[in-house]
Amino acid sequence: MNPQANLIFIASLLLGTTITISSNHWIMAWTGLEINTLAILPLISKSHHPRAIEAATKYFLTQAAASALVLFSSMTNAWHTGQWDITQLTHPTSCLILTSAIAMKLGLVPFHFWFPEVLQGSPLTTGLILSTVMKLPPMTLLYMTSSSLNPTLLTILAILSAALGGWMGLNQTQIRKILAFSSISHLGWMAIILVYNPKLTLLNFYLYAVMTTAVFLTLNTTKVLKLSTLLTAWTKAPSLNTMLLLTLLSLAGLPPLTGFLPKWLIIQELTKQDMAPAATLISLLSLVSLFFYLRLAYCTTITLPPHTTNHMKQWRTNKPTSTAIAILTTVSVMLLPASPMILT
Repeated sequence: MNPQANLIFIASLLLGTTITISSNHWIMAWTGLEINTLAILPLISKSHHPRAIEAATKYFLTQAAASALVLFSSMTNAWHTGQWDITQLTHPTSCLILTSAIAMKLGLVPFHFWFPEVLQGSPLTTGLILSTVMKLPPMTLLYMTSSSLNPTLLTILAILSAALGGWMGLNQTQIRKILAFSSISHLGWMAIILVYNPKLTLLNFYLYAVMTTAVFLTLNTTKVLKLSTLLTAWTKAPSLNTMLLLTLLSLAGLPPLTGFLPKWLIIQELTKQDMAPAATLISLLSLVSLFFYLRLAYCTTITLPPHTTNHMKQWRTNKPTSTAIAILTTVSVMLLPASPMILT
């Protein structure tokens, strides 16, 4: 893609995100979401592969439907209350419509079907943008309206997302699809705590974004797209693969690593809110997704599974690891001891 065009699309993405995050009026928030959607489409379809064109079409249709629902819910609310302020969403029907619209934007179950397909059709860098930056505007809208949303509906969506995100990722061999299902199960954790403690939702999102960025950039450096190429990638950059192993375990939420922090705080908050059964259920469901993280980690560094085909080993590269990957992997592995500082 032409560098100038690329620059324009990235700038538009940042502009759309900033407009949505900083707006108080529903129409401005909707405008930001639309700018975002239109700016990411060329980045998804830039390879001109049929799979990429299909991904861009699917993305456009779902996001257009979700944007229409956002507009409809805000108009219904304005009709009944005379308010266009985002924080003043009080009409129950508008709240339900908005919840489903944002669930569609984010890819929460049962509106998740587009996300793995779109991620599979996109390049790794675009997949990274879709998993992190594109999720920020809908998350801020949820954060601003959290006080008026329906807790029962969000809990149901969250538990379904954690269940299906873990369960559907089990059988995948394409790494981008595995990361898409991982994103869906993480969104479940964010949604379940949203009504009770919205700041924890944002903390979870930030840490998820850091860990996912580290994973995507590492995969982009080693040019790995599926499990069979991941098996032989350890010869290419051994130290980078070792860090990828730790980042994946952090994404799974294992204790001494950063990924455990949001899960720990969410379980603690749910227990305080007398929602111990929901906390137990979502914790058990996260064990299902732990399986495919462990499978990825196993393929990354631990050993080669027995197989009959002779894989060509890749040449070791002498290129130094980029500073961004070094910082992100360090943060996504070692932030747990700094948790008291984050909490205060």
